[in-house]
Amino acid sequence: MICGGIDLGGTKIEARIFEGPAANTAQVQRIPTPTTSFDAMLDGLSEQIDWLVASSASPEMPIGIAVPGIVDPETGIVFAANIPTDPKRSIAADLAQRHNRPFALVNDCMAFTLSEADGGAAGAYQTVMGLILGTGVGGGFAINRALAPRHGAIAVEIGHVGIPAAAIARHDLPLWPCGCGRLGCMETCVSGTGLSNIAAHKLGQRLDAMDLVAGGHHDIIDIWADIAGECLLTIQLTLAPDCIVLGGGVSNLPGITARLSAAMKSHALGDMPLPDIVLARHGDSSGARGAALVAARQ
Repeated sequence: MICGGIDLGGTKIEARIFEGPAANTAQVQRIPTPTTSFDAMLDGLSEQIDWLVASSASPEMPIGIAVPGIVDPETGIVFAANIPTDPKRSIAADLAQRHNRPFALVNDCMAFTLSEADGGAAGAYQTVMGLILGTGVGGGFAINRALAPRHGAIAVEIGHVGIPAAAIARHDLPLWPCGCGRLGCMETCVSGTGLSNIAAHKLGQRLDAMDLVAGGHHDIIDIWADIAGECLLTIQLTLAPDCIVLGGGVSNLPGITARLSAAMKSHALGDMPLPDIVLARHGDSSGARGAALVAARQ
C-alpha cells in the first residue's frame, strides 16, 4: 500500500508518504501555512499534493487531508479558528477541481484517533477515544478500527463540556473564559493553556508543563490531573471506550498515564469498568497517517 497524508495546521502544512501494510512514513515534507487568504492556503496544499505525487511516482495514490476544525458532512465546508477558511467554499471540492481528482477530508482529531486505533497504540481495542491535550483539548472516536459514523468530519468536543462545579470549588479556581465564548469549559483547565492558567492563579506566574516539572511544582500538576480525571470520567460516562489514547504536548508529562488513571479512578462511580489509558504510538505523524488511511479506504 502507498498513500499520502497531509496535516493542515495553523503554522505548517506537513505532507507524508506512507508505505507498506503498516502504513509507515517513507518521506515527509513541511512548508509554512500560507495564511493571507483561502486561495493562498489552497496554493500551499496544492504544492504539497504535487510533492506527494512526484515523490511517490504514483499519480493515482490516495491522498487524505486532516484539518483543524469542523467539516460540514453535507457540503465539505470547514469551520476553523486558525486557518483562513471560507464559509462558501469547500477545501476538498476546490482541490478536486484544481487537480482533477478526489481528496478525503477529515477532522484532525478524528484522523489522530483512527491512526492510533489502526496500527497504533490502541490497535488491540474495539472502541477507542483519542484525546489530544495541546493548546486546546479535542478528541475523536473509533469503533473496530474505523471512525464512528459521521465522526470523520466532526470532532468529539470534550474540551467544551463544562468543568464540574465541585472541581472548581475543590481547588478554589475561577471560571476562565474559553475561546468558544463560554465560561468554565474543560479546555480552560485541562489543556496546556489550562495548566498554565492554574499555575498563574496559584503561583502568580504562567508556567508550562515542563517548567512545572522542572520547578518541582507537583501540587499544581496534581490539581490539573484531578480536573483532567473529571474530563476522562465524562468521556467514560458518555462514550464508554475500551481505551483512551493520549496525544498533544501535555501528554509528554512524566508518568501521565498512571497519574490520569488514578485520577479517573478516584472519581469513578462504584466499581464501573474504566478504560485503559495509553500514549500515542505515531506521535506527530498520526494526523497525516489517519487522513491517509481514510483516503486509502475510500
